[in-house]
Amino acid sequence: MLFDRHHVKYHLFADDKQVYISVQPCEIAAARRQLTDCIIDLQSWCASRRLQLNTSKTELIWFGSQAVLRQSSLADRTLSINDVTLQPAGVVRDLGVLLDNQLTMKQHVNHVASSCFFHLRRLRQIKRHVTPEAMDQLVAAVILGRLDYCNSVLAGLPWSTVAPLQRVQNAAAPLVLGLSPRDHVSPALLELHWLPV
Repeated sequence: MLFDRHHVKYHLFADDKQVYISVQPCEIAAARRQLTDCIIDLQSWCASRRLQLNTSKTELIWFGSQAVLRQSSLADRTLSINDVTLQPAGVVRDLGVLLDNQLTMKQHVNHVASSCFFHLRRLRQIKRHVTPEAMDQLVAAVILGRLDYCNSVLAGLPWSTVAPLQRVQNAAAPLVLGLSPRDHVSPALLELHWLPV
């Protein structure tokens, strides 16, 4: 297979392809050549089957610690594919998860929390028009679904990173149970059988 020939790992989706390799900082130049050759061959393979690989929609990201990423210049981490120059991104979206180049997951957590708080505000507006059972189902679908989606990527992160998600859960529990803002949230979480984030 084309990817095996270039010694790169890959994920194929319906209309999306991901290629990746793991290298030491001193091997970046070789990795750039390896990825460039692979993408050019992939482009040729697609063209021979009347498919188009859209390099203008192609994203490139290098993962590493801040110290490692600083060791190489931006030019060292840029790929040139035919007439398109791919600049490395600081964040990419993979199946709805925002991955930053240091894998801190802070942008993903903040995005999820922001989205959940937006929907909580909308749900509060309709609270008096729905039954408690309906509100429970709405919160489970709209809020808890977002908190649970790909939550395994958050395993092992510091509490300060995932705390915004716990604040979302703490704000959702009183909405489901009809509690006032002064009521303590811990008994509510226990009553709902919601595990802490």
